[in-house]
Amino acid sequence: MTSGWKRALVLAPHTDDGEFGCGGTMARLVEEGAEVRYVAFSIATRSLPDGFAPDTLAGEVREATAELRIPEAQLTVHDFDVRTFPARRQDILELLIALWEEWPPDVVFQPSLHDVHQDHQVIAAEGLRAFKRTTILGYEIPWNNYDFAYQAYVALERRHLERKAAALARYASQQHRRYSDPEYMWSLARTHGINVNREYAEVFEVYRVVA
Repeated sequence: MTSGWKRALVLAPHTDDGEFGCGGTMARLVEEGAEVRYVAFSIATRSLPDGFAPDTLAGEVREATAELRIPEAQLTVHDFDVRTFPARRQDILELLIALWEEWPPDVVFQPSLHDVHQDHQVIAAEGLRAFKRTTILGYEIPWNNYDFAYQAYVALERRHLERKAAALARYASQQHRRYSDPEYMWSLARTHGINVNREYAEVFEVYRVVA
């Protein structure tokens, strides 16, 4: 499946969402020679713990995607205010349509339509509107998904998960969150892998497949 994807687009409502949802898959795609573009829509300034500079997450996402071997030129970071995406739906849609026209991807990774976070919901819905003509997969954010019926598995090796872990470790400002525990990441990937007789895996909801 992944060998046919030469251009992969990852939509992250907030910096680190993409790494949590498909960091291992990004590492595998880069290793296989795919061009991976990462677009984050918010640096979540108002959600930072005390003591961190307002642009902290902008720097952390650069370091994290570098761990995944994604060139900085393929990283785009917008600064939509956190938890206000519903009021900016049209602006976000127009950005996505412009991206499609400039750089049509073979596959888009985005949040699940069953994600309860309002910002994630907007990116999921507008992603489906903007990328009607290509494969779209919804990634897993377990603590936000009230439902998640995955149909696609991307098998991963330990080295891919090591890169994912290294990327997530770059988010010093987010280490207080319980889901940032590396053991949680490894356990989830191991569980999905065992289910399909692989070492590790990440799972996705399938919204559209264009072959």
